[in-house]
Amino acid sequence: MKNTAKMIGTLVIASLLFMVSCDKDTDPSDRDVFVGTYEGDISFSNGEETIIDEDGRVTVAKVGDSYSFVFGSGIPDITGVKFEADGNTHVSIGEGLTGITITASSLNMLVTNDRGTWTADCSR
Repeated sequence: MKNTAKMIGTLVIASLLFMVSCDKDTDPSDRDVFVGTYEGDISFSNGEETIIDEDGRVTVAKVGDSYSFVFGSGIPDITGVKFEADGNTHVSIGEGLTGITITASSLNMLVTNDRGTWTADCSR
């Protein structure tokens, strides 16, 4: 019985932490752990294929100072992105990963590197 209570308590605490980190008003830079979904126009092209979704989703996950962008619609993910602050807006830095701006309410992206070109014009 004690093990069941511990497990339920752990699940409740983990769920609360997840819900707090996913609040739509939460600025990703305000948290060490952040998960949020942005919706809007997304695309990817690599010369062999082009994927366009006008109702796409990008899930942004932040752990520490590293961000990952998980795309829907079969678009490859972008991981290991670092940002620097510019007021309430954060701008990506790093070779081949520049062109991403993120706020609590919007995600805009134009990234071109040797893997392809990603675009996003999304909001939460």
